[in-house]
Amino acid sequence: MGRLDNKVAVITGAASGIGRGTAIRFAVEGASVVIADLNEEGGAASVRECRENGGTAIFQKTDVAAEGDIKALVARAVQEFGKLDIIYNNAGLVGATGSIEATSVEDWDRTFAVLTRGVFLGMKHAVPEMRKSGGGSIISTASVAGLSGGYGTHAYSGAKAAVVNITRSVALEVAKHKIRVNCICPGGINTPIFNIVSSDPDQIEQMLALCPLKRSGHPEDIANMALFLASDESEWITGQAISVDGGLTAGRTALFENPEQERVFGNRYLGPSFTTGRS
Repeated sequence: MGRLDNKVAVITGAASGIGRGTAIRFAVEGASVVIADLNEEGGAASVRECRENGGTAIFQKTDVAAEGDIKALVARAVQEFGKLDIIYNNAGLVGATGSIEATSVEDWDRTFAVLTRGVFLGMKHAVPEMRKSGGGSIISTASVAGLSGGYGTHAYSGAKAAVVNITRSVALEVAKHKIRVNCICPGGINTPIFNIVSSDPDQIEQMLALCPLKRSGHPEDIANMALFLASDESEWITGQAISVDGGLTAGRTALFENPEQERVFGNRYLGPSFTTGRS
């Protein structure tokens, strides 16, 4: 018997990385999964992996910053599977990088559109369907960068901090409907998003392994937490920002005191991982 038997889940950004790992895990645990992403090729691959592991999954092309797309995504889940129990607002990118004075307003807004508006829209359109079902679980990917300064670039840090507090405020509003709202704050997870930061796998691994447990995180590490929050095992947990970071936020770290950081990131806008051609 699976931990998510008879549940219906929507996962954004599920064509690669954390989203794909979580989609497969949810499907294996019995959920019917709607995989949402702009990356159609990667989305098809995620659906295939879910099915190869004995699960049920479909793909819906989705721009999380567009309200019409999110509305259609939730409607697709209900149309195909009859209800919505879980939404995981996971889609993300690095966005605007570099110094504050070099950051353009356009790149700042593009970053917030995906990382913060996408979470808001997912919550907005999931709540009515979950209320009809008598409850549900809303999960979002925040970041350690949203908990403390020094762990991320300015726009990314600001956007993820917003996700943490939206999680808390919405949790208070919808608790009466038995809808739980939590977010996961990953540390350094080695996913395709870092392919656009550096083409050197060793450099990426070294940068992400600067935590007490001395290894980078993997999508499965986050999928494990997402599974717990999606399942009935966490029915008394809401409004929480939970770090899954190898101990990174337990104390002072050298991660972003590394003089190589500025050279690696530079001043630019880093979009979705699939735009690099590597997933």
